[in-house]
Amino acid sequence: MLKDSAMRAMVVDTLVRFGVNPLETKRFIKFAVVGSIGFVVDFGIFNILLGPLNAVFTEGSSAFQYVVGLGLPFDSARTFSTTLASAISFIAAIMSNFTWNRYWTYPDSRAKSVRRQFVMFVLVSVAGILIRVPIVYYTHYPFTDLVAQVDLLAPYAGRIGDNMALILAVLIVMFWNFFVNRYWTYNDVDSKYERKA
Repeated sequence: MLKDSAMRAMVVDTLVRFGVNPLETKRFIKFAVVGSIGFVVDFGIFNILLGPLNAVFTEGSSAFQYVVGLGLPFDSARTFSTTLASAISFIAAIMSNFTWNRYWTYPDSRAKSVRRQFVMFVLVSVAGILIRVPIVYYTHYPFTDLVAQVDLLAPYAGRIGDNMALILAVLIVMFWNFFVNRYWTYNDVDSKYERKA
């Protein structure tokens, strides 16, 4: 039976042979763990807010009429609560993810001030939300319609459709966030892997 360090060395050697940088792989895994924490924050807040926001922005309510009165098309106003819950939960996840990434994934990234890195991280995340919101908006109804075709799930089609749209958006934005943050926000970290003898 191989010891833990021997097993780790074997895995690292295999990764290096295939051209994978173990240091970047470790960072991506940490980023994914941080993203998982952000996912819990995001989905938790999204689902907590969805009920109250759906109640406030029910079709025909004064809040719904106000949103329509602002010029939002009727169909867009119908998904306003889902889109708003998604945006708020995303902002909470940004705060969580920045903190974890700054102090755990990239602890060696200190050439830039916390404020500067936070602004950069937020800009990447805002670009991410600009990618995310249309995905949630345009996939909400198709996913809801798909789920509604399953009799057992039909009563929950709206909620499941909302979450399926959010899952798709989160997966796409995760890759965007990792690569742009790695090569812009945290570009001061060493990416060279040096094999130990």
